[in-house]
Amino acid sequence: MSKDLTELESLFPKGLLRPELFIGAVSTVAAHSVRINLINAGTPSGAHFDGGRYGKGEVGEFVVIEGQVNLLLARVVEVRLPESERQSITNAQGALNLDAIATCQLLGSVEMDTLFVSPGVEAYPRLGDRVYAAPHRFVALLPSLMDAKTDDKKPVTLSLGAVDVAVESKVRIKPEKLFGRHCAIVGATGGGKSWTTARIIEECLKHKSKMILLDATGEYRSIEDPNVVHTHIGAPVAAAKGSVEHAIPPACFVETDFIALFDPAGKVQGPKLRAAIRSLRLAKLDATVATNGVLVKIDQSKAKFLAAMKKAGVTDKIEDPAQEFDVTKLVAQIEQECVWPDAFGAYKGAPKDTTKWGSDTGDFSYCLSLVSRIEGVLASQSFKAVFSSAAVKITKAIEDFLQGDKRLLRICLSGVSYEYRAREIIANVIGRHILNKARAGAFKNKPLILFVDEAHNFLGRQIGSEDAISRLDAFEIIAKEGRKYGLNLCLASQRPRDITEGVLSQMGTLIVHRLTNDKDREVVERACGEIDRSASAFLPSLKSGEAAIIGVDFPIPMTIQIDPPTQQPISEGPQYQNDWRLP
Repeated sequence: MSKDLTELESLFPKGLLRPELFIGAVSTVAAHSVRINLINAGTPSGAHFDGGRYGKGEVGEFVVIEGQVNLLLARVVEVRLPESERQSITNAQGALNLDAIATCQLLGSVEMDTLFVSPGVEAYPRLGDRVYAAPHRFVALLPSLMDAKTDDKKPVTLSLGAVDVAVESKVRIKPEKLFGRHCAIVGATGGGKSWTTARIIEECLKHKSKMILLDATGEYRSIEDPNVVHTHIGAPVAAAKGSVEHAIPPACFVETDFIALFDPAGKVQGPKLRAAIRSLRLAKLDATVATNGVLVKIDQSKAKFLAAMKKAGVTDKIEDPAQEFDVTKLVAQIEQECVWPDAFGAYKGAPKDTTKWGSDTGDFSYCLSLVSRIEGVLASQSFKAVFSSAAVKITKAIEDFLQGDKRLLRICLSGVSYEYRAREIIANVIGRHILNKARAGAFKNKPLILFVDEAHNFLGRQIGSEDAISRLDAFEIIAKEGRKYGLNLCLASQRPRDITEGVLSQMGTLIVHRLTNDKDREVVERACGEIDRSASAFLPSLKSGEAAIIGVDFPIPMTIQIDPPTQQPISEGPQYQNDWRLP
């Protein structure tokens, strides 16, 4: 299997079932669990063996059952006394002779010769079968012991943490198991989510990786490495050392982005906005029909317009949602769209002229609120990086990064406010640009990992009124089809319930920190078929920095203590004790 016998013998020279770790015998067998009579339940503390501490029957501990055909891996989920023995521990001190019973959830089968671990139960244990605490070193090797056979003698692995303080219990995971089917890092505030993200990035930087990080809050500005490129959009409160400002060109926006941004209302504003966008596209494609960049229609002949439309390919380009146009001319063009199809009423008493457009001041009055919103957005500081920045385009920074040998491109969005939904829209625009690069084959030979911090702010969002709803779905599409293009997501969120269940179900690996909200745990349970209520019951009790790794490639959930990153994220709040202290 993934480890040959010689290597396994060096790791476990005296075997996996050590007499020092014997904890009891099977007393009850059920379809999904067993009960064990514990022999050390009355001792005041656990035992230390081979550099690690073992509870020898504590809740959450992994155990190995000596079966008749193979070994079984299980986990203690409950320890109790029979009702008749319950009073025996009242006011007791020191070691006791307790008739305790442990309920263990059956997780998988372990081959006796190769120690290959497979989910499910190949053969159930019998009453009286002996049970041992699983060595920490064995639990740490579960990711590799669940691997299929491989000829790679020195695989690329990421060291994330440990199952115990012992050095031998370090958990190393292959990047294809972590990212291959997308990854999500979830947990309540203070659970260690940011540290885990920073730790994973730190480990990836040790290899020839390619990563882009959308840093929503700027807390990862602490990452200092020669292989990292820091960029920012807008004016963040604190920028990373050497960070370069970049802008989002309007050319990256598609029609639905502008509709979401300008939020047309009613039955008039939406059609007029779309018509104005199409006219400005024509003005961009054929300057001969435009005056100062605007296609003038009021009281003007239709002949030039119709002739320009008949040119080869023009109609298709005008209908292309990604076709460029001058957004600064939008207000002037909307006024020109408020016309009658025929020029009656342009002059009092004038005859109807079907060759010209006529002014319709009534429609324009309906569009005044839309005009105000457009002017407000164009003048807003939130969109300065889009409409009025002279900085280098972020698309250029992404292209340079992909062509170069740097390993991480961090794009800081903390300088973009949430006014007019600016941060969500700009993040979605960047995500769509990266998706288009993937579809063009940019990551075919070198996969890219896209980290999205505070992902609940960017996924499953709908913007606009009932008459013009626009979905910000770039990351959802990446989750559904990015894998085949070599583009993988790693989402980090403290509110998994705000991420659409369809996206979360696409995450092949979940790193779950403490979750105290019932709805969050229910979403995780539904999204990951490899976790049941017995396993999810541990999630509210995880301590800071501790995480459960669950997923398709981790059919046996593991709980590990994530190692702190060398360069910790800057996520502290106000320092009241320092700032409020009187002299």
